Amino acid sequence: MKKDILVPFDGSKNAIEALHWAVTIAKALQEKIIVLNVQSSFHTVHTKIFFNENTIRDYQQQLFQEIIVSAKKILEDSGVAYELKLRIGDAKDQICQEAGIDDTVEAGSCSPNGVRMIIMGSRGMNPMLGGVLGSVSYGVVNVAQCPVTIVPYSCL
Repeated sequence: MKKDILVPFDGSKNAIEALHWAVTIAKALQEKIIVLNVQSSFHTVHTKIFFNENTIRDYQQQLFQEIIVSAKKILEDSGVAYELKLRIGDAKDQICQEAGIDDTVEAGSCSPNGVRMIIMGSRGMNPMLGGVLGSVSYGVVNVAQCPVTIVPYSCL
């Protein structure tokens, strides 16, 4: 049975807004929130020349720790159960893997595994521009086998 709420988190205002929504829903459903931060792999010709693997890993971990501070504060203040995770690679792919999205399941069907839902922030791009640029939220919405809520930042 699907359980837990996945919140991809990059520290942006949109991601913080999405986390607040997720806290409200997690309390109502008595679910755990999984906060996922995805860092770039930094595997390019230039990084391989100038940095060793341990240095890159330490840097990714440092970025994760800096970004997750605001999420941790929100979650600790809320009292909901949570888990903080770091993944390395393409954001859309890593979010889908963490959500348990199974590419082998036929479109329109649901995988019995994975999270109950994904709640993520929007970058505020219009659908046409987001599609052209391949935004992460657009990509996740198109392959998810669970409900996905895209939360824009509120200016109120």
